[in-house]
Amino acid sequence: MKPFGGREGYDEEKKHIYLMHEKLVALGDDYWIENEEGKREFYIDGKAFRLRNTLILKDAQGRDLYKIQERLLKIRDTMDIKRADNGLAATIKKALINILRDTWKVEIPDGPEMEIKGDILDHEYRIDVEGEKIAEISKKWFHIRDTYGVEIEPGHDNALILAITATLDQMAHED
Repeated sequence: MKPFGGREGYDEEKKHIYLMHEKLVALGDDYWIENEEGKREFYIDGKAFRLRNTLILKDAQGRDLYKIQERLLKIRDTMDIKRADNGLAATIKKALINILRDTWKVEIPDGPEMEIKGDILDHEYRIDVEGEKIAEISKKWFHIRDTYGVEIEPGHDNALILAITATLDQMAHED
């Protein structure tokens, strides 16, 4: 499968596992995303007091990679992820809702559409492209309270997948 998005965090060879925290993106919250060895690799800068929810995903050196923003006039739950150059990287839309499972569609302007299916109560999600798993999000992997992991298959833009994960967390736990 051909990679898409930016090149930050891209690795052709191995899976990557990142540690994130439950309800990570409460408005105004800032936090680090660590790799499986505990090294800080990405940073979420939650912008409080804005007209709409905004999060900035930065690399460890503080460079902006992606901006996650809620759409102002939305018919259904929709959030955009923009690259540092302000170009659209992805649009995430909540598709189907039922009691335990939710589905989201992720439209990538220069790549294939993604589908996310998940169990919002157990914090278990799977991201697929053309029926193939590219990432898995799980709270069950860790015994640390309120922590879950994101495992990304080789050949994908890790930063974009983490931005999608932060967006998913925001959308799944809004209210």
